[in-house]
Amino acid sequence: MRISDRHSGLFLVALGTVAAYGGSRLPPVPGQQIGPNVFPLVVGIGLAVCGLMIALGIGHKFEEEAEADLAAHSDAAPAAARSRWNGLLALLPPGLLLFYVYASEWLGFVPTAFAIVLAMARALGAGWRLALPLALVVPVVVHFLFAKLLRVPLPFGFLPMPW
Repeated sequence: MRISDRHSGLFLVALGTVAAYGGSRLPPVPGQQIGPNVFPLVVGIGLAVCGLMIALGIGHKFEEEAEADLAAHSDAAPAAARSRWNGLLALLPPGLLLFYVYASEWLGFVPTAFAIVLAMARALGAGWRLALPLALVVPVVVHFLFAKLLRVPLPFGFLPMPW
């Protein structure tokens, strides 16, 4: 069964609206400018905007062009070879989540997130020239945002951050 882009987009608009409304109802934390309401509010608004774009078909033309371009440049043999591993790739996100749960306290957030970002980038088809810098920068930026902006301590492990 196929669900039209209009229906799935409108569902995402409704879901984003409910998330933003629920986030806006959370009480603020005394003494802090950013409370628990910010994250669900931002995610809800982003989800609603993306859902609206899907429902209106914005970007659909680029998607068709990209699919046609991919079909023109791809071989059938590599796709068939990859199809055997597609089922196992679906286990990668939960496996990486379990890796984070069990390894982050010992290794720390930054090395654990480095391994996760690198594994996911490579699994999604990024080359080493993109995956390695991404895995080096993103965990440090996320750690900084959590430590300074949200004031949420993340595990230090054997690689403490200077902040």
